Amino acid sequence: MAKKSSYQDRIIRNYYQNRDAIGVQRLSELVTDLYLAEGKARQRVWKQIVPALEKAGVPQSRIDHLVESDNPTLLANLVQELQAK
Repeated sequence: MAKKSSYQDRIIRNYYQNRDAIGVQRLSELVTDLYLAEGKARQRVWKQIVPALEKAGVPQSRIDHLVESDNPTLLANLVQELQAK
């Protein structure tokens, strides 16, 4: 394995320091996709949202409620809560 340069070390360190913000940003992008999706595409977006919510530390009961309701507005409200932290 090649030795990493100091520049590469900084990039990696910054990524891990900002991982939570990156995850919340990804969730906000998925909310937009969910608003626009219909049918099978909507189910596919939900399959991407669930692991992102789990990584963000959202309780499983709340995730289940969001998926069952299939309401992008509820998810958008949750993302705003996560961004406020």
